[in-house]
Order: sequence, then C-alpha cells, then structure tokens
Amino acid sequence: MTLDDTKRMAIAMKLSDMKAVQELLISNEQKFISAVNDSDIADRLRDMLKDDQKNLGVLDTVMVQYGVKSEPKETVSEMVKKLDQLMSESKLTIYEKVFQHELLKHQQVMTGIVIHKAAQKVGADVEAAITPLNTINFENRAHQEQLKGVLEVLGVRELTGMEADQGLWARVQDSVAALTGVVGSVITQTSDKSDMNLQDVIRMDHQKVNTLFMQIDATQDPQKRQEYFGQIYKDLNAHSRAEEEVAYPAVRGRYPDGDLKELYDEQAEMKVLLDQIRSLNPSSEDFMNAIHRLKDIVMDHVRQEESTYFAAIRDNFSSAESEQLATQFKAAKSKIQDEMSAKK
Repeated sequence: MTLDDTKRMAIAMKLSDMKAVQELLISNEQKFISAVNDSDIADRLRDMLKDDQKNLGVLDTVMVQYGVKSEPKETVSEMVKKLDQLMSESKLTIYEKVFQHELLKHQQVMTGIVIHKAAQKVGADVEAAITPLNTINFENRAHQEQLKGVLEVLGVRELTGMEADQGLWARVQDSVAALTGVVGSVITQTSDKSDMNLQDVIRMDHQKVNTLFMQIDATQDPQKRQEYFGQIYKDLNAHSRAEEEVAYPAVRGRYPDGDLKELYDEQAEMKVLLDQIRSLNPSSEDFMNAIHRLKDIVMDHVRQEESTYFAAIRDNFSSAESEQLATQFKAAKSKIQDEMSAKK
C-alpha cells in the first residue's frame, strides 16, 4: 500500500464516520419531533429531518463516487451507539438532548470541511468525487444556526417556565437566510428532489475518470501512474457493470437497438484493454500508449452517453423516475465495489 493509498483509505474512513453520524442525526430528529410540545419547533425539526434524509442520499453518492470503502472508526461507532441510547432514555431533558444534537451538527460540519481540505492534498480525482459533500456542509451549518434558536427557547422554558425573548430567534432566521443566499446549494436541497437524477450521477463518474486520465498524463512517476490507473480500473469496472445492470436495460425499446449494442460493445472493449494494461510496466511507453487508447475509447463512449443516451432518459422518464434509476444505479455500483474489494 502506497502512502497515497493510505491517505485515500483514511478519507474513506472519515466518510464512513460521517454516514454513521448522519444516521444518528436522523434518528435523533425523529425522536425530538414526537417529544416536543411546541408546533413551531416541531415544524423546524421536520424540515431538518427532511434535509438530513436528503443529505444521507448525497453522502451515499459521495461514497460510491469516491470508490474506496471503509468501516467507521471503532470509537465513532461506540459514540454513536452510546448517544443513541441516551437519546432514547429519559436521563436527559429535551434541552440537553438537543444540545448534544447541535454538537453533533458541529462535528459533522468540521468532518466535512476536513475531508474537503484533505481531498485537495491527495488528488484532483478525490476532490472531484467529494464535491457533493459541500451540500451537506452548507445544510449542517444552517441547521446549527437554527438549533441555537431552538436551544434558547427550550432552555429558558426549562429554567423559568416562561417564554424566551424572540429577538435571537429572529436573528437566527436572518443568519440562515444570509448563509443560504451566499453559498446556495449544490445537489438537491433547493427542490423536492429525493436524489440526483441518473444523468447527474453518470456524468460525475465521467468527470472523475477524465480527471484521472489527466493525472496520469501529468506525471512521470511510475508509482503515481500505477495508483491512478488502479483507481481507473476499479471505477470503470464498477461503473460499466452498474450501467449494464440498471441504466441500459431501462431504455430497451426506447433507444435504438444498434446504439445500445454499441454502448455494450464499447464497454466490452474497454474491459479487455483494462486487463491488458494491468500487466504492463507503468514506466514503459507501451503503458502510456495503452492508456491513451483506453482514454479514446472511454471518451467516445462518454460522448454517446451524454448526447443520445441522456436524451433518451430525458424524453422517456419523469424526474422522479430518473431519480429512482439513480438510486438503483448507486446501490448496484456500491454492491459491485464491495464484491471487488472482497476479491482482493
């Protein structure tokens, strides 16, 4: 395992940590909604829950796109288990529970930022893969501001039995509005979408593999070439198999048979060449020539998919259906990645 392989695995573990915490955030909010007697706070919590459920889907997208799998750190798993138990018991007041929840939001924000910054150091392909993470970072930062207002109301009510001055609550809303206006949203949060659509997910794969090809071209270091090709090998095999299981069968009868056969044939040619490149010395001219042939095949394939195939999806499927296909595609790809890791 090279140094960069170790760095990539460390980022994969941090992503798994984020997913474990994200699932806990969702579980907490579901408990809070039924525990609070304030309809305004309950409504705000429902909105957060909706955001966090979407963000879990975004995080799944990032992890599948990243293509390196890991389990959460043992200490994070233990922390999540203990906090989930505390949130289910009556030892803490609702104020204390929401306070712990706000700390988790802060942890989630910082983890997302650290992953983003680490990706800039490890490789452009990693940075491309984790880009949707910005959506989660922005949303959690906005949630922190809202939770400050919730805590003020709950805390004053708990201590005095009286209602808090609403000045801070209003300032919180202004802060959230300003934050949203500055950073916007990246993937799903400005709509009722439950997931990215299939075209977006496939296009992200295309962008990542193109970045990896550029990284190979830009280095003379055989070890770096081998590292980048290893990621190309895993990504293209998982991507193509998921397309053949989910994406291509979906358009049968709605896309010319000849064009669909061409997509299958190109991927078969690509897989043969991938296996041939594995046996070549990365410092050799033969290796680079084969890489350039592979890139030509892949980019021709990309151009057809992003023109005629994407048009077939847009013309024959609703937005909801395309989002459902994206969810199925990611699930298939994740399962394939797990199978590939198990064979190592």
